[in-house]
Order: sequence, then C-alpha cells, then structure tokens
Amino acid sequence: MHKLAFFNIGKICKVTSRSRISMSTLALIAFLSGCGSQVSLEDPTIPEPLIDKLPLKVAARYPENFADFVHEERVIGKEKWTIRLGASNEILFTQLFNSMFTDYQVIDADTDARDLGVDALIEPTIDAFEFSVPNQSQTDEFAVWIRYRIKIYDAAGAQIANWPISAYGKSLTTTFGGDAALRRAAVLAMRDAAALVIMQMDKATGISKLSLARSQGQPTEATDVPPLEVDDSLQTTASEETPDDAG
Repeated sequence: MHKLAFFNIGKICKVTSRSRISMSTLALIAFLSGCGSQVSLEDPTIPEPLIDKLPLKVAARYPENFADFVHEERVIGKEKWTIRLGASNEILFTQLFNSMFTDYQVIDADTDARDLGVDALIEPTIDAFEFSVPNQSQTDEFAVWIRYRIKIYDAAGAQIANWPISAYGKSLTTTFGGDAALRRAAVLAMRDAAALVIMQMDKATGISKLSLARSQGQPTEATDVPPLEVDDSLQTTASEETPDDAG
C-alpha cells in the first residue's frame, strides 16, 4: 500500500512510498514533480486619475495575450511559478485611457481605425515580464518588472510614436506572505506603469497635437522615443504596510 503525502499542493508536492514503487506510482511522481506556485490576478484596480481629459477621439487595439496573459518560469531550476494576469492588462489600459481621453473605444483586429474618424490609434503591448522571489534575491521581497510598449498611429495610419515603458513593483513577504506578495508586486508594477503613462505619455509621444494637426490637415511628426528612465518619485511603492483588496 502506498502512502501519499501532500503538503500544500499549490506549492510543493511530495510522494512517499513504503512498498515497491510501481509504474503507475512513477507516472504519478512525474506528474507531481511539475507542481508549483500559481498566482492569478483579475483586476489591478488602479485609483481613478484626477486629471483633465485630452480632447481626442482615440481607439485602442489590444494584442491577443491581453485577454489572458500567462507567464511561466522555473526558479533556479526548482520550483515552477505560473503567473496568470488574465485580462488585467486589458482592464488596466481601458480604465486608464477612458480617464485620459474624451472619446475612447476599443476595437478588434479586423477593424480599420481609419474608418472611424479617430485622432489616434493606440496599440499597447508587453515586451517583457520578469519577477524575482526571496530565495533568488536573498531578501524577504517579491519583485515584478513589466516592460510595456505603446505605439501610436495618426488618423491616416502613420506611426507617430513608439514608446517603451519599464514598470516595477515589490512587496514584502512579511506583510502579505507567499503568493499574495507576488500578486501584490504585480499589481504595483501595473500601477507604476499607469502612473508613468498619465504623467509622461503626452510629453513622450506628443499625442495631444494630433487633434490640431488633423483639423488643420497637417502631417504629424513621428516620435521614436528611447526607454523612459524610471524615476523613483513616480513609482508606486510596495513597502506600504496596510494590505488592500487589489488583485
């Protein structure tokens, strides 16, 4: 008779046996060896920005992975982590752009923005997603880095901006513990990105000029901006002590 002991199956799965291991038990061990931590995030719940909306008619087109973004990684060759952001990126940018522009809509891949009479088409994407856990950094912190890229096209379909954004969030295991700390770090990285977009987007891309350029029939000037240096004063901090319900 085999004795199976499961200790927190979401994190570590162990199989012990007092008798001879059969082929079926070997198969079970192979399956369980792939077990690891799974973190899910549904809604980053960014605070409502207190800003004046830009008088622009804007459409956004999201990539397929915004509907269900999943990152998988094996940490130091041992534990496998699966971070499922779900549709949180889509929720984030929809909430953000709705707060920034007077007229905003989301379109699908088959819709030609030039037929909608918009001032701008925005296409946000994720270039990279990285994270670290305490046994990597030798600290009690989980950290998440997300590199977004925002491309902007004018009314004629010409690209006028290509803006990379590096966002960061960290959270203490002593405050939130385990998986919750990693989830919190991901939320804070997304909030960091939102803050950077709100404060730097117009300066970096010149999007506010599109409405005037379109009304005057003038061509817009392309902007290929370098990666934005992350200013600590603009970043959301994950060292806060009071948990909230985000994520």
